[in-house]
Amino acid sequence: MKRWLIPVGIIIALIVIIGFWVVGIKNTALKHNQAVGKEWGNVETAYQRRNDLIGNLVNTVKGAADFEKGTLTAVVEARAKATSVTIDPSNVTPEQMAQFQQAQSNVSSSLSRLLVSVEAYPQLRANENFLKLQDELASTENQILTARTRFNEQVQVYNGYVLTIPNSWFLGGSYPEKPYFKSVEGAEKPVEVKF
Repeated sequence: MKRWLIPVGIIIALIVIIGFWVVGIKNTALKHNQAVGKEWGNVETAYQRRNDLIGNLVNTVKGAADFEKGTLTAVVEARAKATSVTIDPSNVTPEQMAQFQQAQSNVSSSLSRLLVSVEAYPQLRANENFLKLQDELASTENQILTARTRFNEQVQVYNGYVLTIPNSWFLGGSYPEKPYFKSVEGAEKPVEVKF
């Protein structure tokens, strides 16, 4: 009777050890998934700050100059479109990420046009509120870059964990690969400066 107890005990111990190992894999994947969600929240917070500043900047420009209405309208519309695109970080797809990036790219380009056209208005460039908002906007762009970089770093950790074998076997597709932020199309080309 004792002879068969030892092999059964070993088998039960192995099953328990393997069970704890699988639970550890799933818990670590969950931890990495939550970290990606946190970093995505930081990205959204940085973009929200930029959108809030854009509203203040547009109002300052409106009040200080008889400005090109087309430029102001483009900035306001791009901002509205960008705030309407939302992403659930736990189910993000490459298509959703591309849509979000396109909306944010449109905001950046219309904002750049606004700031370039401001050069024609010396009274606006001397406006203290405008200069402060412009500095805050530059700072916010740096925060966006930092948030996107940290998001990509966390996605790399997450993807590396859930896609490696044997983790991918035990996770069974319940933790899909997450997309990275990519540069805007054409960003690989150098900027042409003409004087």
